[in-house]
Amino acid sequence: MNSRAKQVVVAVAAAMLTLSLAACQKEGPAEKAGKKLDNAVSEAGAKIENATK
Repeated sequence: MNSRAKQVVVAVAAAMLTLSLAACQKEGPAEKAGKKLDNAVSEAGAKIENATK
């Protein structure tokens, strides 16, 4: 994976983390779905990085 793609993955993950921390309150269904999406994106990024090593 080239460095540009890695930067995009990191930027998206950082943005999602920032948004999730900004909305600290009781979790509803949208927040739970967002966390699942965050985890999926993080896992996909890790798998891509491992595959390109």
